Amino acid sequence: MTGASFFDLMNFGPNGWGWALITAAGVTVMVALAGFSLGAVIGTFGAWAKISGRGPIRVAAEVYTTVLRGIPDLLVIFLFYFGGSLALTAIYKFFGGEGFVSFPGFTAGALAIGFTSGAQHTEVFRGAYGAISQGEIEAAKATGMSRMLLFRRIIMPLLLRYALPGLGNVWQVVLKESALVSVTGLVELVRQAQLGAGSTREPFSFFLAAAILFLVITFVSNRVFRFSEAYFSRGVRGTR
Repeated sequence: MTGASFFDLMNFGPNGWGWALITAAGVTVMVALAGFSLGAVIGTFGAWAKISGRGPIRVAAEVYTTVLRGIPDLLVIFLFYFGGSLALTAIYKFFGGEGFVSFPGFTAGALAIGFTSGAQHTEVFRGAYGAISQGEIEAAKATGMSRMLLFRRIIMPLLLRYALPGLGNVWQVVLKESALVSVTGLVELVRQAQLGAGSTREPFSFFLAAAILFLVITFVSNRVFRFSEAYFSRGVRGTR
């Protein structure tokens, strides 16, 4: 297919690469969502540790955020992929098996992205909690709300309102980090573009298509976060 036009290469027919790229874009979104969700869980506990944790727990959270924000994301992916492969191989040999067991690329990527984005989630949630007026919390306590009810009706809605802009930025970072997972062999969008470029010798067309798909995903993501910000800001003066 050397010399074929961009639209010939990207069609959805039997000789086109359209469906392959769309499928790979879906894999990119799934690994990004998995990593983002894991990072949100880690960030929740990390923010709690920094806000109200005791000395050792707070120190552990500080060390975690400092280390994970200081190590390159690609290195973290390598550590999870090769470290996980070594662990699986050791377990396999312990039970009498032979040979090398590779750690799943999707799992390695999601874990790596989750742990790196968890440090960013921690700071976003910590900052959002700090923006909540303590007067609102004290007023809720004065009405006799239980701790769980206070969290569900007061703290969580306010926390999300203040955190959503930062979470949108974290999502954009996670989406870009997902491109690095191709080093594990996972066929996500960048890896599929590399495969198509190698097969057709048309690298510009495939990497351009990948860039367009990333922009589409980013545009849709921005719309979702804007809608979420508007939803959680209902009734607030100056919001639409």
